[in-house]
Amino acid sequence: MAEPDATRWKIAAFVSAFAFLALLASIFVAGRVRAVFGLRSLNSATIITRVQPLKQLVTVRYSIERVVGLREPKVPLGEESILLMVEGEALAGVDLETMRARDIAHSGNRKFLITLPSARLFDVFLNEKETKVWDRQVTWWTPWVPPDPDLEHKARLQGLDDVRNAALKMGILDEAQKNAQTAIRDLLAGFGAQADFKTRPLD
Repeated sequence: MAEPDATRWKIAAFVSAFAFLALLASIFVAGRVRAVFGLRSLNSATIITRVQPLKQLVTVRYSIERVVGLREPKVPLGEESILLMVEGEALAGVDLETMRARDIAHSGNRKFLITLPSARLFDVFLNEKETKVWDRQVTWWTPWVPPDPDLEHKARLQGLDDVRNAALKMGILDEAQKNAQTAIRDLLAGFGAQADFKTRPLD
């Protein structure tokens, strides 16, 4: 079971809205979007063709450190324990590939109401260079008990769960949703268009 003492772990997180705004500006403003700028009007199909290529738009990255402690009882008696220092990464964003023209409603002169998919975690993984065994022991008075070769793997899986749960509790999905809205709002502003947003519930 996982180490119950909450004082034995810590979270060091940073939130970075990737430099996708600058990237979008350089890609779209530098030529491809110039043709669109000349259009007298925009419609849902035009916006979809510009938004969908962004695909899985990652807007938030959390880096989280944890200390994972596991204890495993041995038969007939004794125990084995491991203390694993874990650094994990959680990436969240919005999957724009699932959007359709019906998700964009014209609400006025160059104004649109856009229904975005709900933000989700795209990936959670461990930074192997920063993940290491801090301590591992088998009770000294039972030296005949063989160590569990899978104990470190179990601790790593626990670490992944801890990183995932910590990221969710820290609000990574809300942050990702807001950043995706900002990115698309800024993109459409380059077309001279304005956008309001709704969020499509998860299926």
